[in-house]
Amino acid sequence: MAKKKVQQPQNDITEFFDALAAYAAEKGIDKDVFAEKIKSAIEKSLKTSMHVEDKDSECVFVNIDFDRKIFNVSVLKEVIEVVDTLYEPEIEIVLEEARKLNPAAQVGDKIRVPIDPHEFKRIAAKNAKDLIKQGFRDIERQQLSEMWGEYENEAVSALVTKIEPKTGHATIEINHNEVLLMRADQIPGEVLHVGDIIKVYITGVSKEYKEGAKKQSLRITRTDRGLIKRLFELECPEIYDGTVEIKAVSRAAGSRSKIAVISNDPNVDAVGACIGTQKSRINAVTKELKGEKVDVVLWSEDLEEFIKQALKPAEVLRVVITNPDPKKKECKAIVPDNQLSLAIGNKGQNALLAAKLTNCKIDIKAESKVTPEDLIVTEYVPEEPAEAPAEEAPAQAEAPAEEAAPAGSSAEE
Repeated sequence: MAKKKVQQPQNDITEFFDALAAYAAEKGIDKDVFAEKIKSAIEKSLKTSMHVEDKDSECVFVNIDFDRKIFNVSVLKEVIEVVDTLYEPEIEIVLEEARKLNPAAQVGDKIRVPIDPHEFKRIAAKNAKDLIKQGFRDIERQQLSEMWGEYENEAVSALVTKIEPKTGHATIEINHNEVLLMRADQIPGEVLHVGDIIKVYITGVSKEYKEGAKKQSLRITRTDRGLIKRLFELECPEIYDGTVEIKAVSRAAGSRSKIAVISNDPNVDAVGACIGTQKSRINAVTKELKGEKVDVVLWSEDLEEFIKQALKPAEVLRVVITNPDPKKKECKAIVPDNQLSLAIGNKGQNALLAAKLTNCKIDIKAESKVTPEDLIVTEYVPEEPAEAPAEEAPAQAEAPAEEAAPAGSSAEE
């Protein structure tokens, strides 16, 4: 007697494979890899429902052939003589039924028993569905890791495909792969809509692919200062070809940013190149950043001059370096009384961005509040010549700082 084959409705099988083929094509996934993920998911699910402790045990057999549209599932069951109270249909089959599949079957034998996918137990079917979905995500993560590994710290275009109303998280599509853009990684105040094409900055790509990992392999954001640099590279050919160089960037995402630039060609105006004719280039950057203002200033090796530039649009009369130590630079910036608020900025933002740009702590003083102590310039003494003076220097530097505190508070007034 020939083995009994499980017959599945041809329409169902055709629709099944057509749907899988369409999904694989949409995601750019190889059909064979796709089939292996489905096969693995079904095997794991059935082993779980059969209470198989050894997950490597060969007791479940899945055959998927995309080209011939074949989908067969069978499990290994032990032949028993009669049904008793301990009968386990998931792993046992009575002799009478077994001989319908294999006339030579004997009690104690293990034979393959075909399973109709339509008859999967509800729990087993749900587990298989979840595992298949996980398999799809694993494939997509692996593709992202392989595809975008060389794009770390780069900006790419992305299509917004979904917005989560409660959380504000956005699902975006990058080269047919879906990636989650968390609300915290979106520019404060911006409202994204399905269909928007935006620039995102890739802050990290997982170097090692781990199957089943919950964390997405591609980490993206719109708040990183690196996005500012990449946007100017796209808009300004002089930056892209190296004629103009971005030396430093500081950013308060959604509000204001500052970039310091320098020209490697004396005939090219670095600031003008970034701004563009009729502000065309800087306006394009601002538009992408949803209205975030960007100050372009000239970088200088002279720290005093650089700080003056960084505090723009405020006018700075003088900069006094109070701690020239490269690791913890400090200075006082003296401005006209009517420029104090502009120099500090709304909620101290201009001063903070200037400090980050120059990597120097800046104490802004109104001209009318300046004391003789404020004008004392401290010379930098390396630590190598003598340890004792280096230890005494901070103690001497602290006294003027303490005396200057009341003056600083009065300047804020």
